Amino acid sequence: MTILILDDEPVIREVLATVLGKAGYKTREAATAAAGLERLAKEPADLLLLDLMLPDRAGLDVLGEVKTRWPDLPVIVITAYSSVESAIAAMREGAFHYIPKPFRNEEVVHVVKQALEKRRLVVENRVLKAKLGESNGLSEIVGRSPTMERVFETIRQAANARSTILVIGESGTGKELVAKALHRLSPRAAGPFVTVHSGALPSDLLESNLFGHVRGSFTGAVADKKGLFRVADGGTIFFDEIGTVPLETQAKLLRVLQEREFMPVGAVEPVKADVRVVAATNADLTRFVSEGKFREDLYYRLCVITVPLPPLRDRKEDIPLLVEALTARAAAANGKPIPSVTPGAMKALLDHDWPGNVRELENVLERALVLGHGVIDVEQLPDSVRRASPRTPSLPTEGVSFKHAVASYERSLLTAALQRAGGVQKRAAELLGLKPTTLNEMLKRHGLLPRDAREDVDVAAAEAGRL
Repeated sequence: MTILILDDEPVIREVLATVLGKAGYKTREAATAAAGLERLAKEPADLLLLDLMLPDRAGLDVLGEVKTRWPDLPVIVITAYSSVESAIAAMREGAFHYIPKPFRNEEVVHVVKQALEKRRLVVENRVLKAKLGESNGLSEIVGRSPTMERVFETIRQAANARSTILVIGESGTGKELVAKALHRLSPRAAGPFVTVHSGALPSDLLESNLFGHVRGSFTGAVADKKGLFRVADGGTIFFDEIGTVPLETQAKLLRVLQEREFMPVGAVEPVKADVRVVAATNADLTRFVSEGKFREDLYYRLCVITVPLPPLRDRKEDIPLLVEALTARAAAANGKPIPSVTPGAMKALLDHDWPGNVRELENVLERALVLGHGVIDVEQLPDSVRRASPRTPSLPTEGVSFKHAVASYERSLLTAALQRAGGVQKRAAELLGLKPTTLNEMLKRHGLLPRDAREDVDVAAAEAGRL
């Protein structure tokens, strides 16, 4: 590990070089901002020890430039002009730590060791993510909770199949990321990945975009046009919000899934389709089927394999990991150093219900990054997150069945408790404040208990009830 000491006092440079040399580190030295920046450009270092009072430039300005040009380089500020204001300013600019002069040698070595350890972890994490991205295609999806592990396992198992896949989840849960992971892991990875925003176009234009048309087939068709199914040949086509596809287009989509061919608008000969279909929805398609808004035969063709994505409120243990990944992404996009997140801000993020899921979290963090100065604190968070409170349920315009709503909420509570308890029913009962027998009956009523396990669970629940 190499450390650059940027200080205009020769004695300080000599002391630090001696202390750090004995601790096993290599050191380089510079006395001016210009010399230090030039040396960093020519000879990259692993850490910078920076004096705030330099003869040719303010140390805080140097710190800002360093974090812009080398955002991963940890900087420890050392200065005789110690004050709360300068400490805060240095931390806002992205300094790892702040040490006032005179300093204790062991304190410097300890802080340097911490900074270099953090840098090592950052580098290793980046390398690991790159390797994972190359090997399993799942690097863009962040999560370690049991529910997300099940999602990862489903993606791995389903990727090599040609079967259609239906990804189910609320808005902002990452359905398109799942579709892209399925594509990257499939034998079609070298082929195109085409996204269809189903609700963005009227029925006639949607058909033309999907299946193409021949010249003269309608007013304005002055030339032949390839449809998205032709563009996606040999690859994957992803239907975002499949529930918005009009009924007349659903019939033609069903033909593609059944016959592996389609008819361009105005054509007389069908075109073969070597395309894998992945669809996503945030709607209850079974309800759409019962209401006549979605074809039942198409529904069963689509859900050969389903990938349910949990909302963020049901996997809050993933929030710290998501915060780390999303702040790093936002920092890179905005040319800023990766910010630190205060405990108060993290608590507020954990307490919020996240109705917009990961997309909402991403937007909140980017806003805080832009408005903050290297640190995300509670003050940078919007009011809705700072004062998190349970959401008040709202009625849709057509009303809702009270009994159905209560049953739906009860089912979601049971599912969340089972997920939090890792499938252990006794623990889930404790989380809900229920007796094991009561929980068992509720699981049966909602169809959440596997059929082949009911008899054994009945016996266990009965014994628990007697105890």
